[in-house]
Amino acid sequence: MKLTRGITRKTTGKTITGTSPRTAPVLGLACAALATVVWSGSFVTSRALHDSVPPVQHAFWRWVIALVAVAPFGARRAWRQRALFRRHAGYVLLASLLGVAVYNTLVNQAGLTTPAASMGTIMAASPVLMALFERLGGVRLGARRTTGLLTACAGVVLLMGGGAGFGAGDLWMLAASCCFAGYSALLRRRPAELGGTAFLFTTFLVGTVLLLPVQAVSLAVQGGFRPTPGTLLPLLYVGVASSAVAFFAWNKSIALIGAARAGAVYYLQPVCVALLSWALLGEATGPRQLLCMALILGGVMLGAGSGRRRCRDLFSLFSRR
Repeated sequence: MKLTRGITRKTTGKTITGTSPRTAPVLGLACAALATVVWSGSFVTSRALHDSVPPVQHAFWRWVIALVAVAPFGARRAWRQRALFRRHAGYVLLASLLGVAVYNTLVNQAGLTTPAASMGTIMAASPVLMALFERLGGVRLGARRTTGLLTACAGVVLLMGGGAGFGAGDLWMLAASCCFAGYSALLRRRPAELGGTAFLFTTFLVGTVLLLPVQAVSLAVQGGFRPTPGTLLPLLYVGVASSAVAFFAWNKSIALIGAARAGAVYYLQPVCVALLSWALLGEATGPRQLLCMALILGGVMLGAGSGRRRCRDLFSLFSRR
């Protein structure tokens, strides 16, 4: 989980070690694509478990499993850096609250009533919020990236039928997208001295602790769920793949290419979710959805980078997957 050392790159006043300026955009885009594809499956699992695992318990056990998965890589480093984490306690607490405790609980709550494809589509609004947060922070987006974001956003709006017919689950997903966008923008300002896997382990731990009170309430009011292969296997997926692997890849992507550019790749999520929900849950995908996916993919190509070379890099990246 380490990158090649010895070469540095400066981004918005920070120095990022471990990769060259030539390979950083491609590696950053690859990490963003990996996280996006893996996270797409988590929406399908949220929908699949909506009638068997309560939302809070789903989130709690996800992060318990994630802690176990990340502990061999990050626990010792986190302990060695405990003084640094105490110094940045406010930042760590906010990142854990937005990205761990609240975001996934809201997604699971939305899964009670909202189809997986719609969940992924609404979450595709996150990159617009990420770009806005970065713009408020002084980062210039550029005409090409702005055009790409708007094109992909148009595909999302068209897929949602012009924004009509919002239900309770849709509103939960909108709240989740705001939390995720805030978390991603917050990552851009992560103190450089906080290590990657140590930071992951610490935020997972703090987020799990934050969930303990609501987990106790859920057990008292709703009771526990029955552990069967149909519940345990999806929880293992979201705990290991969607949490440990995807969060590490996403955090690395933010460090390499920024939240706005990684957010452009995140627009692939409704496409991935639609395909997975069709294959696993039987949710239909018609011509209108295909047209919207084309708009979203076109927006990704424009928004993922500025310049013809980076667009070719992105095309090559996805053609190899």
